[in-house]
Amino acid sequence: MSGTSVDGVDAALVRIRGGGPGVQIHLVHFATYPFEPAVRDEIFRLFRPESSDVVSVCQMNFVLGEVFADAALRLMQDAGVEPAEVDLIGSHGQTAWHEPVPVRRAGVESASTLQIGDPAVIAARTGVVTVGDFRVRDVAGGGQGAPLVPYLDFCLLRGDRLNRAVQNIGGIGNVTYLPACCDLEDVRAFDTGPGNMLIDALTSHFFGRPYDEGGAIAAGGQVLSDLLAELMAHPYLALEPPKSTGRELFGVQFAAGLHGRGDPADLVATATAFTAHAIADAYRRFLGPVDEVVVGGGGARNPTLMRMLAAALPGVRVVDHEAVGINSDAKEAIAFALLANDCILGLPTNVPGATGCRERAVLGKICL
Repeated sequence: MSGTSVDGVDAALVRIRGGGPGVQIHLVHFATYPFEPAVRDEIFRLFRPESSDVVSVCQMNFVLGEVFADAALRLMQDAGVEPAEVDLIGSHGQTAWHEPVPVRRAGVESASTLQIGDPAVIAARTGVVTVGDFRVRDVAGGGQGAPLVPYLDFCLLRGDRLNRAVQNIGGIGNVTYLPACCDLEDVRAFDTGPGNMLIDALTSHFFGRPYDEGGAIAAGGQVLSDLLAELMAHPYLALEPPKSTGRELFGVQFAAGLHGRGDPADLVATATAFTAHAIADAYRRFLGPVDEVVVGGGGARNPTLMRMLAAALPGVRVVDHEAVGINSDAKEAIAFALLANDCILGLPTNVPGATGCRERAVLGKICL
């Protein structure tokens, strides 16, 4: 898969036994294969309506199919596994546009979402059955199409004693709430707001780096309290779940509105604090008691962000996924391997309490 930060293709090779809540998953190998600069530039061009066009979307759908297929084949080679030994590939693809709130167009009111990197290309290049396009069935059923990882969270991280929040901090932040002794119907999940996306955009603009490595820039800046208070008044934060967001709301255009509002390092520090405080605010508004927060995604590798999050959640244990036996970097790729596995088994894998879909649904399109 590739996420909203567009760092590269995350690829996980896993062994799966069974499916559903009793599934057993073993990570065999994981790697991230960075995008070539030209590919990354084209993806970002697609994110901006003013620079995108239908020809580019069509062509990049197949280009990314080739890129994802190459990543799958490289992963197999790195792990010493032949394609004939692989039963199934699951590919999330690259979200080009996500608009889960219905709008009226051509006289028809409809929500929409588009992930590119066609799974048919992956199946053709690898010779392996490929499942992709996971979000559309949930959106078609009235859901947000996101987040989808809560299904994996429920299968692997629910417990009898702890009220646990599983927080991903990728480009966007999203949380899965697993109350103690929960059933799937008790699971709630939603996008909390910006994750690394705003931090990355400011770091790239002011410092020429793709991200704030180790949170060093934020650590050297001061949080601008007035600007943070302004950011925390953003209307998305007050929206009732289920809800999801993306680059359309917290991307480069949003970051551009902060240019000139302070010293660059202070702006990065403030954006980092915004991510942490938006997460804590979401918990207070919309979750029940939280005993432990398990953080994954790139944000878990940012010590400054993790410190800010812990400070915003006094009395709550904040740990990374490794503390509960899961590879933070590989988790989302593992999730789509599970969704592919359970699609083949005919098992519903969306979580209506997370997406707002009207019913449980089998997610994914199968390419033979």
